[in-house]
Amino acid sequence: MTSTGLNPESKLLKPLKIGHAQLQHRIALAPLTRYRSDKNHVVMPFVPRYYSERGCIPGTLVISEATGTSMQEVGGRAAPAFVTEEQSAGWKKVIEAVHDRGSVYFQQIWALGRAADPQYQKERGLKYRSSSAVPMQPGGPVPEAMTEEEILGVIQDFVDTAKRVVAAGGDGVEIHGAHGYLLDQFTSDSVNKRTDRWGGPIENRARLLLEVVKAVVAAIGAERVGLRLSPYATFQGAESTDIVGDYTYIVKELKNMNVPFAYLSLVEARGDPAKLLTPSDDPAIAKQTLDFILNIWDNLSPVIVAGGYTPESAAAALESHYAKWDVIVAFGRSFLANPDFVWRAQHGIKMNHYHRQTFYIRGSEIGYNDYNFSQEYIDERRAWAVANLDSATS
Repeated sequence: MTSTGLNPESKLLKPLKIGHAQLQHRIALAPLTRYRSDKNHVVMPFVPRYYSERGCIPGTLVISEATGTSMQEVGGRAAPAFVTEEQSAGWKKVIEAVHDRGSVYFQQIWALGRAADPQYQKERGLKYRSSSAVPMQPGGPVPEAMTEEEILGVIQDFVDTAKRVVAAGGDGVEIHGAHGYLLDQFTSDSVNKRTDRWGGPIENRARLLLEVVKAVVAAIGAERVGLRLSPYATFQGAESTDIVGDYTYIVKELKNMNVPFAYLSLVEARGDPAKLLTPSDDPAIAKQTLDFILNIWDNLSPVIVAGGYTPESAAAALESHYAKWDVIVAFGRSFLANPDFVWRAQHGIKMNHYHRQTFYIRGSEIGYNDYNFSQEYIDERRAWAVANLDSATS
């Protein structure tokens, strides 16, 4: 053991309700792109095992990898979608596997826009598109600016996919409005150069994000809807020149909807994928807090935060920085490497280390289902089984 584990009275281990779903603690599996789907964008048969193992402690919030809302917005080989009957059936098995463990399941859904693979789009006869004709990198492929009809189609795709998730048994959806994907490509003034009602001032740039949220809420109920935002992210070139002003407007508009969202998910400045891939010691990062958003939100519903936490630092943050708010902490790389992550955190068991080189091996169980449970967890489950389950004797 590395420690005695978390204090049983830690706020991180206290129950919390999100929408209609009851959590037994405040540790969540963060959404993690893994590319474990086939050529038809159907999750592989081994995917239910991965998610169910990470929901092995009852009452855990399991959030899926980002999932395409249309074939246009799948955007890459072996990326998952929740569109066709076959794709929906695959995800239904995942949802059932998580529920069999007694845990809670939300499907993260997205549209990629210019974050899609331009060559893959071309091969399929689909447009490479974004809010504006602005490349992701200087000299890179230039996307086509979307038409009004296409924008309205994106809204409907989110609605239709959310309905499919609920029909498959999901507890809810998390709308991906972060990290430079399509909704963020409209919000960001570094990408969105439009002059119509979808561009210009933040009231227009945020229109697509807010219209998607409103439409999905109307379709499946606010209690089943979460939203992810990354105010400080520079990933994929979607930056805002007025972060506080833009996100103050967005969060106030969300709050003015006056509905009981399941949760708001926020990525801290240090959780920006661009910074995780190239760590920085810039002291300014520590000053880029989410406090202005949480103060506006004012516990309308729980807030999920992500930012490279350990169980110990997360527990400390909930007792100090986030003490006055209902906060859940999402863990990514450490959770993918430890299917019994919650149990290890509770009991102070040494964690497996993740293997970055196998994060995105398309269609393979390597780097996916080859992380071990701790022997201590296995021993406890065996002891429980002997005490509680009928066994045949020879």
